[in-house]
Amino acid sequence: MDMPSWQDQKLGTMKRAALWLVAEVGEGNVFTKSQLRDAFPDTSQIDRRMRDLRDFGWQIATNREDPELEAHEQRFVLQGIPVWEPGKSTRPSTAISATQRREIISRDGYICRSCGISTGESYEGSHELVQLDIARREVLQPDGSTAVELVTECKRCRVGGRGLVADLPAVIEGVQDLGAYEKKLLAGWIAADRRELSALEQLWAHYRSLPGASRDKVRKVLESNEG
Repeated sequence: MDMPSWQDQKLGTMKRAALWLVAEVGEGNVFTKSQLRDAFPDTSQIDRRMRDLRDFGWQIATNREDPELEAHEQRFVLQGIPVWEPGKSTRPSTAISATQRREIISRDGYICRSCGISTGESYEGSHELVQLDIARREVLQPDGSTAVELVTECKRCRVGGRGLVADLPAVIEGVQDLGAYEKKLLAGWIAADRRELSALEQLWAHYRSLPGASRDKVRKVLESNEG
């Protein structure tokens, strides 16, 4: 099916915004709010129509999810459902109610289940406050089927984690292979829903986040101490 023009006034604004992203921006590229508004000068809420595309699997990052972006920039990360095709622009019926959202975030301990950051904190190295949201995560089941489950994530992880599949059988198999002491230790972490990292583990995590040149300096320090 040929892709219609984003300038076709017969199409809805959300469909035209999707077509504009594909035709004028391209996946992986950055566009500005000014460029978007210049393309749709007669649409007062074009920003909102653009955000609506996220309900159809479109990934559009702001500087909250992509630190390389300026406040006035967005990145077209990935195309989702082609909403301009007949029958594909109906809003998904799996909308999450406010009550469901509160229950899920409460169940998940008010933290992002991917990175562990909690609401109200700020990301390391920035003044950006964390905002928690609900993500749909595909989970591989023990019988080989997959199910979509809801999980709490911060907005950064929610964007980066799209398309990932959680492997429940692998986790269950790993638990079954543990020794008695390790199972007891893991059970304690699960009961508390947290694990305190040792100083060495924290140091390792900080080392892993360093750029290559800085990692080389750390290695040289260790080598000199060994000598």
